[in-house]
Amino acid sequence: MKPGYIAFMSAAAALAISFSAAAQSPMMIHSHNDYTREVPFYEAYSQKVSSIEADVFLKGGRLLVGHELEDLSPEMSFERMYLQPIVSLYKLNGGRAWKGSDDILQLMVEIKSETAPAMKALVSMLRKYPEVFNPAVNPYAVRTVITGNVPSPEEFEGYPEYISFDGAVDAAYTPEQLSRVALFSTNFRAYSSWNGKGAILPAEYETLMRVIEHAHECGKPIRFWNAPEGTTVYYTFLNMGIDYMNTDSPAVCAAFYSDFGNKNFCIGDHITTSAGGVTGTKKLDKTTRNFSGFRDEKMVLSKNIDVYVPSYESDASGNHVKNVIFLIGDGMGLNQITAGAYANRGLSLLNMRYMGLQINQAADSFTTDSAAGGSALATGKAHNNRHISMSPDGVVYPSLSDFFSGMGKTIGVVSLGNIVDATPAAFYGHCTERDSSDVLTRYLLDGKVDVLCGSGIDQFEKRGDGLDIIDMLSEQYRFIRHADGIAAGKGKVICIDERMGEAAEESNLGLLADVTRSSIAKLQELGDKGFFLMVEGAKIDYAGHSRCLPGSVIEMLSFDMAVAEALKFADENGETLVVVTADHETGGLSIVDGDEKTGRILGVYISDDHTPAMLPVFAYGPGADRFIGVYKNTEIPERIKALAEQY
Repeated sequence: MKPGYIAFMSAAAALAISFSAAAQSPMMIHSHNDYTREVPFYEAYSQKVSSIEADVFLKGGRLLVGHELEDLSPEMSFERMYLQPIVSLYKLNGGRAWKGSDDILQLMVEIKSETAPAMKALVSMLRKYPEVFNPAVNPYAVRTVITGNVPSPEEFEGYPEYISFDGAVDAAYTPEQLSRVALFSTNFRAYSSWNGKGAILPAEYETLMRVIEHAHECGKPIRFWNAPEGTTVYYTFLNMGIDYMNTDSPAVCAAFYSDFGNKNFCIGDHITTSAGGVTGTKKLDKTTRNFSGFRDEKMVLSKNIDVYVPSYESDASGNHVKNVIFLIGDGMGLNQITAGAYANRGLSLLNMRYMGLQINQAADSFTTDSAAGGSALATGKAHNNRHISMSPDGVVYPSLSDFFSGMGKTIGVVSLGNIVDATPAAFYGHCTERDSSDVLTRYLLDGKVDVLCGSGIDQFEKRGDGLDIIDMLSEQYRFIRHADGIAAGKGKVICIDERMGEAAEESNLGLLADVTRSSIAKLQELGDKGFFLMVEGAKIDYAGHSRCLPGSVIEMLSFDMAVAEALKFADENGETLVVVTADHETGGLSIVDGDEKTGRILGVYISDDHTPAMLPVFAYGPGADRFIGVYKNTEIPERIKALAEQY
């Protein structure tokens, strides 16, 4: 018996019994030689695989499990390791393999000793539990499939109808015999030498496809044994139409295929993203915990967004820097940009010719949060995590908003998220705790910000300090609740529009771009000395925390539409510097597959939190060439200020 197997049985059973139905895997998973797992049966069962395989020998009248005769042990009997656990679980789960699930479990039994005696012993066992192994009695019963020393096709009819057989791709079956074949299994090495890295040789690929097509023409699924395994194999076999993934690592394999829609995106197509219809996260901070999530039915776009190609007339010129538009994609790493670019087959962002890389560690941590990252971009000072434009001992660090306000320029802060969240707050407030929304919003009373737009009305209406801050702010601002009104009236404006906090989707995809355009117009109206505008694409970060690739791509495209508006204005104006970067990357997104023709993207996340990856910096307009190179995030605002002071 494997070490720890018996001790683990009760805990594993409890885990498996409570397992709830998850999003349907796009590929059936076969736990090959399952008895070699650290915890046989339960490890694969807990992953809800489609098929579990056990090799058996008939020895001393008992079916024993093992790969070779010398592996056999009386403790490792088929009855103890597979039959009884399955029977017990069916009783506990109301006659189903998994509680609350219609999914069917396949038990593949590989006969390794003489066929007829072993089959007789197996049938005798299964006959005792028709409610578990006979689909005629229970439609959710286990499907038992015989492989290895399979009876000859002529003998199939001599066995109970609830027993099926593993078929050979080159066999000639009669229609009656074929009806007893559950699937075709064949040796991968008979067709290909592929090791699972890179691509299959074209000639071998064609041969494999002919085998797959033959199986499907016979109406049967196919499994290749003796095949390589790994991430590339997982998506390659799926793309080829192979039905069963033969795996020796069921947990790893199941993790790749789990929640598969959240790893895929293609404009014009829709893949179900989650079992519950909504993908969300609990790992957001106080101001953003009410985020309603990325809704499955909304994670689809019918068409690509337009890509703007700048004129480049003012790019890297010596023109005066009168205006600065600073766009921050929260959680936007290089692969979030890559995913958006492949899916849309282009981004306006990638038409910016001057690029650099920024290093973004917090002062007290290798991996930054949005508070430290956003504050570094706002002030040019390294920050501890959770600090908003303030030193550990409470010294206020002036932000770019303070700097440009001192130059007489008008100031705008826009977020496609909660306006009191860390990144936007870093451009108007100061505090050593990012969740201190009462403290942060009081800084708005100093009137330095001329246009403020985002979601989060609760942060203004439900306060712990007792202030009627909306009434107080209304003395110097138009306090409105809909972004369409930003440019409508006179004077400075605070717009708290709850639409800004909702996930981007086709119906609101251009909202951030619209607000960016109207904010630019309002800032110009309010002053003639130029302006500074910070625009945040907040929910690229939310998508990373939620491991939702469709959400990431759609939020990225929404952000890119705002970038396009900034570039268009820069071309019209000639005195505007546009800088685009991120505060950190979220999720460790990796693009593993795609299709350039269709824009289909397959990506996986290694985490549901921030990572310390270096981040791209893009610049356009006068002085854009100053942003080439590799530097700390604190350098970005310093270079912006130097350019503004220089001309």
